[in-house]
Amino acid sequence: MQHCDTLIAPRWCVPVEPANVVLTEHAVIVNDGRITDVLPLADAHEKYQPSVTIEKPHHVLIPGFVNTHTHSAMTLMRGLADDMPLEVWLEKGIWPVEKRWVSAEMVRDGTELAIAEMITGGTTCFSDQYFFPEIVAATAVDLQIRAMVGTPIIEFPTAWANDASEYMSKATDLVHDPYIDHPLISTCFAPHSSFALSDKSFIDLRVMADQLDVRIQIHLHETQSEIDTAIKRTGKRPFDRLHELGIVNASLLAVHCVHMSDNEIEVFAKSGVNVAHCPRSNLKLASGIAPVTKYRKQGINVSIGTDGAASSNTLDMLSEMRKTALLAKASASDATAISAAQALRMATLDGAAALGLAAETGSIEPGKWADLSCVDLNRLHSQPVYDPVSQLVYTARADQITDVWIAGRHQLDNGRLMHIDTDNLLERSNEWRDRFAASIG
Repeated sequence: MQHCDTLIAPRWCVPVEPANVVLTEHAVIVNDGRITDVLPLADAHEKYQPSVTIEKPHHVLIPGFVNTHTHSAMTLMRGLADDMPLEVWLEKGIWPVEKRWVSAEMVRDGTELAIAEMITGGTTCFSDQYFFPEIVAATAVDLQIRAMVGTPIIEFPTAWANDASEYMSKATDLVHDPYIDHPLISTCFAPHSSFALSDKSFIDLRVMADQLDVRIQIHLHETQSEIDTAIKRTGKRPFDRLHELGIVNASLLAVHCVHMSDNEIEVFAKSGVNVAHCPRSNLKLASGIAPVTKYRKQGINVSIGTDGAASSNTLDMLSEMRKTALLAKASASDATAISAAQALRMATLDGAAALGLAAETGSIEPGKWADLSCVDLNRLHSQPVYDPVSQLVYTARADQITDVWIAGRHQLDNGRLMHIDTDNLLERSNEWRDRFAASIG
């Protein structure tokens, strides 16, 4: 018999790739952090001698969720400025607090809170966009979660950098050292929006991204107001300007993309752009409903993100996956627009593809990292189970996620975080609440 580290035996296993497959009475074998085999349970018991066997008779095992857009540290601003349109939310609620309080300490504590929430919600990989990205990366490494860390690049000074040149210099440093070949961390450039940089800075960014083979993520066409303001300032829609400056290509992860014309969608498809869809944030800020069905029909890869907790209030990918499917059906007047299986794929393998990580994570296949989530369907509101994927997408809640592994490391065991001191984390979060509340009077 062959030795292995872990044998996981769920009631159902949904590998995502191949598509539309549900395995029963199967085992997933994990060794040295990677999936080494997926095979019938009886064969697994004959072939392998595991150090640990984990039986989950009422659970569905899925790839861990890939959250392709968030601002982790902003968990500390959750509920700070609710029920406002985007521009007012930023100008009256978020920016004043950020100007006063953003620091390495604040980013560390907020990111740790976000990671704890994401792991308990089944997320094993996230794409971040915030200040002090080196702190985000270090926190992700300390807590052993996979992350694409976006480095902010803007023109105006903040606590992290003074001008576009310094932002780019610091971003380049993060790409090279120490994360160029890190097993958990990858990096990208993250200009906030088309307003963030001058034409020259965007051109410089494009050259640097090409030279370093680094992706770019940017908020794009999130609101109609953004487009109207851009036309007044530049005479161009943000998409047109970015396209002319060479930003629109296969290395771009465009976030939100709520208000896109048919021609812009066609260019996206031809250019190989990836889209991060954030339905809850778009709804809460009244930004609109992204035409996800149109994107997918054109062959555009659409992934799912939660956005930051300051706007969406939660980093719950199960909730985002459900909203993705339901909104697509309603907006397209087509109950088949996005199926449960397609929504799960968008939240896992399509997310990994959007971050350039599809060869490493996003599905349960031999050779990939063992980034896995186990969901208990033996709950009243998830019974009876005719189709575990449908129950997962349309009924499951985050508290049904019992176990999470990242690179084979058991991070959540029967609902208990294994490597995070939650009492201390809650205490620090409340301290930040008091500071923020006092600063806004």
